[in-house]
Amino acid sequence: MFENLTTAHLADACLRAGVPVRCASLPPVVPGWRAAGRALPCVHVGSVDVFLEAYESAGPGDVLVVDNGGRRDEACVGDLAVLEARAAGLSGVVIWGLHRDTADVRAIGLPVFSLGALPTGPQRLDPRPPDGGLTRAAVGDFAVTRDDAILADDDGVVVVPADRADELTTLAAAIRDTEREQAELVRGGTTLRDQLRFADYLTRRRAEPDLTFRAHLRAIGGAIEE
Repeated sequence: MFENLTTAHLADACLRAGVPVRCASLPPVVPGWRAAGRALPCVHVGSVDVFLEAYESAGPGDVLVVDNGGRRDEACVGDLAVLEARAAGLSGVVIWGLHRDTADVRAIGLPVFSLGALPTGPQRLDPRPPDGGLTRAAVGDFAVTRDDAILADDDGVVVVPADRADELTTLAAAIRDTEREQAELVRGGTTLRDQLRFADYLTRRRAEPDLTFRAHLRAIGGAIEE
């Protein structure tokens, strides 16, 4: 899923397709790690059993999405939970919260994305949500459900509706290819300003102060920002 795409490509595809952009700044524990797959959401309430229960229904390549409310006073995922995720066939773990056991997590090799690390684990046990904590997870100000797909890389995490993943993949690939062509032209001596006729835009804007750059790009067929 989302092969050879970045989260930036996918986020741009969402904008182009009119799909709400759901993204979060959750860097990987190891630079260069990447995860993509169907979302496997859960809400952490202080005990590892919610992860184990989620793994019982996991499919190959799923991405565990852990909602710990963005807490920074405790880590909620450690090496054993990650090791078990790998054994369950998951492709990665995304945590709206903190992780620990960083050295062991690196050694396990399963991509983990979080707000950061902290030695302290959970020191409380809260009631589970009415749904058991296995149907949705909050990440920032948006929700993730089993109906979503995840792409995570060095830039963070993007969440999209799974039933639109193919459409968005095709669109993102077209955006990627266009940008690569533009980059190659720049390397060959044709500046991006020349490609996008930026001097013409500045001239037109003097006569039409309300002209936006995006409108100019649409007019010349070079829209790269939407």
